[in-house]
Amino acid sequence: MKNGILVWNILLTIAAGVLFFLYFGNKKAATAGAGKPAAANASENFRIAYFEMDSVENNFDMVKDVKAEISRKEEEYSNGLGRLDNTYRKRVQDYQAKGSQMTQQDYENAQIDLKRLEESLKSEKQRLDTEYQDFVTKRNVKVKKEIEDFIASFNKDKKYSYIVASDQGLFYYKDSVYDITPEVITGLNTKYKTVKKD
Repeated sequence: MKNGILVWNILLTIAAGVLFFLYFGNKKAATAGAGKPAAANASENFRIAYFEMDSVENNFDMVKDVKAEISRKEEEYSNGLGRLDNTYRKRVQDYQAKGSQMTQQDYENAQIDLKRLEESLKSEKQRLDTEYQDFVTKRNVKVKKEIEDFIASFNKDKKYSYIVASDQGLFYYKDSVYDITPEVITGLNTKYKTVKKD
């Protein structure tokens, strides 16, 4: 989950940089004729807020619920793989137990049977892998969408030009005046509680 969010945060940071560049580029063109320096005009209305992503992950109830769901799904996945492994081992043991009583034809049939079983179990493992990965991806996308929707409504007054998720190693300086993490966590949990009741 952290890797997916880290990749998303890097993409958001790059997008923010591009928008930042475009924003100031357009401001220069628009204000050049007005006689006021473009940088001064742009900086009056330009603010970036941030929230600590690891704090949101640790304190947002939906993330906790999703982690619990993923943990249960991971257990189901592991149990499914264990059953597949046990099925194959049991079949091999059955054939080994008959070992001395088997004819050449029985031995060849056993080899064919084990090969078929191996192929069947391999495709079942692929199905379980895909199902598990899809489940994790959908849950992570759902959490990300919930955070994005909340941030959009949080900034409906257009107080901030950008709101970014801060992850360790991405930013070298942050002014804590623009840290909105507590408000984001409180708002997300309040919204999630009302949705969860419905």
